[in-house]
Amino acid sequence: MAEIQENNNKEKKGNKQKKMNIRVDFTPMVDMNMLLITFFMLCTSLSKPQTMEISMPSNDKNITEEQQNKVKASQALTLLLGEDGKLYYYEGEPDYKNYASLKETTYEASGLRKLLLSKNYEAVKKVRELKDKKARLEITEEECKKEIASVKSGKNTPTVIIKAMDKSTYKNLIDALDEMQICSIGKYVIVDITDGDRFLIDNYLSHGELSQKATDRNV
Repeated sequence: MAEIQENNNKEKKGNKQKKMNIRVDFTPMVDMNMLLITFFMLCTSLSKPQTMEISMPSNDKNITEEQQNKVKASQALTLLLGEDGKLYYYEGEPDYKNYASLKETTYEASGLRKLLLSKNYEAVKKVRELKDKKARLEITEEECKKEIASVKSGKNTPTVIIKAMDKSTYKNLIDALDEMQICSIGKYVIVDITDGDRFLIDNYLSHGELSQKATDRNV
């Protein structure tokens, strides 16, 4: 609100012009601002934190190595995150004698994503159907989440084992984990890389020279 104050100077009778001082009162603006802040706080939804579920290996010492390797070889896929952005993988159990059993791919859609989609095609198809049902309001969000979790953990879905070398980057690991979500991989773990995995990479880069030398020594 504005208030006009007249300043009459009686001493100067000859001056007929009146001087007015205008003072603006901003007190109501403070109340209005508080009402607006309260309104936006109540009506605006807060951003939800983006989380990612990760399965880590158990620290239970009673679990034997045989129990840890119960994954079917036909459904297991091991990713080896190498240095300089390199990505290697092998299916099933490692073959230390055949360097060609280890293959190289990329983190791009035409590389790792294409590989995972080919291994998990049926699950990806079912997940898309469930999301379409939810969009058409045929099922609730809770039902959709429950069904998707069941599909991802199905018997015929692949199990991805992620192993990172010391010189691999966090970006490589995050890119690999992103592909797990995109390709609806429900069973994946992050474990430490072993000496055998390092041998596979070195043997692959040497085109089998290391395995050949080991064979020659045994002969």
